[in-house]
Formats: sequence, C-alpha cells, structure tokens
Amino acid sequence: MTDPVSYELIDGVATITINNGKANALSHDVFESLNAALDKAEQDKAIVILTGQPGMFSGGYDLKEMQKGPKEAMALVKVGSSLARRLSAFPLPVIGACSGHAIAKGAFILLSVDYRIGVQGSFKLGLNEVAIGMTMHHAGIEIARHRLAPSYFYRSVVNAEIFNPEGAVSAGFLDETVAPEQLLDRARAVASQFGQLNLRAHKQTKLKAKAEYLALLDRCIEQDAEQLGLGG
Repeated sequence: MTDPVSYELIDGVATITINNGKANALSHDVFESLNAALDKAEQDKAIVILTGQPGMFSGGYDLKEMQKGPKEAMALVKVGSSLARRLSAFPLPVIGACSGHAIAKGAFILLSVDYRIGVQGSFKLGLNEVAIGMTMHHAGIEIARHRLAPSYFYRSVVNAEIFNPEGAVSAGFLDETVAPEQLLDRARAVASQFGQLNLRAHKQTKLKAKAEYLALLDRCIEQDAEQLGLGG
C-alpha cells in the first residue's frame, strides 16, 4: 500500500502532501503518516508546507471509519484533535498550502497552522458538521473560536456556513489566495520569509501567545474523549 502522505525536503523546507483518494479523507493511517512526517520535519529542523492534491486539500475525516460507531468516530476525532494541537504548537513554522476544497477536519487543519494560502476558484471551505448531523465537539469549537474572525465564528460553527476562497479569507480560514498554478511557489516564498526570522524566538513567542489556548485545547480533548468513555 502506498503511503497516503509524502515528504520532500528541499533547502530546509519540508513539503508534506496528503494524497488519499478523491476526498483526501483523513483516516487513522493518514494521521499516523502525518505525525511521522512531522517527526521527520522536526528532526530536519525544517519549515513545513502542508498541502493536498490539486483541487482538494481535504474533505475531512474518513466517513467509512466515522460510520463504524460512536466510539470509533470519537477515537478518530481524538487523534485529529491531537494533530491540530500538535500543529498549533509546532516548534517550526507551518504553512498551509490549501490546494482546493477544505471541509470539516480539512478546515480545522487550516485553523491550526501559522499561515494559510488558498487557491482561487469555485472551491468550498468551512465546517459542515452541523449540516451533516454532527454536534460540534468541544475541541472543534475552541479551535474555531481561536482563529476565526469573531463575526464569522457563529456563522461557521453553529450555522455550518460554507465559504468560497475569498470569503474564507474574510472568515479566517485563509490569509490570502493565489492562482492555483502559483500556490507552491507562493508557499515557498512565504517559507523563505519565515526563514529570515529568528526561529527560536518564533517558537517561544508562538507558545507564549497560545499558552491559554493550548491548555484549553488539552482540556477539551480530554472532555470529548470522556463523553464516550475513551479515557485520557
């Protein structure tokens, strides 16, 4: 079986690409591979570009796994929330190069990285949980509250409003958009800008700025797990 996540290191920048079927679904295997790629980036002391396939960053959790039952669904959500928490506190800059649609967990990943570039076009970005019958989990609510523009938080989390790329910039899922063919060049340019920073100061300031949020996220991940008896 081919690895659903690829890793390429060039000039101190690690490009991590999710490639898992049409929806770029996030399964246990994908999360395991993403964590392994992030481990490698830490060892390589690399700035990270996280991207997907052309037209699809990620459609969210793997529905085949989510539909096995409440415990299986929550186990996957816990792994996903832990990845979002890891990205939020990652010791090196992480750039999200959103290559197309980013729905549900795909959008939560964008809410967890340092800088987000999207592609122009008829793409959908947002949190559709309420629309598909899922009550939003505690961790998801706080990830969204932390990064979305206040006037868009309720529209996104409670009303499940979905945005085009330009609307996603206003909402706070993205920081800018470019033409699809410019995405990776722009991401590399941003990585180069990050490379001019003092990365130790960047890491320490990130952790200081997010200290209360990260502590809250830890509590929320535990609370979500306890609700279905998954334990810590």
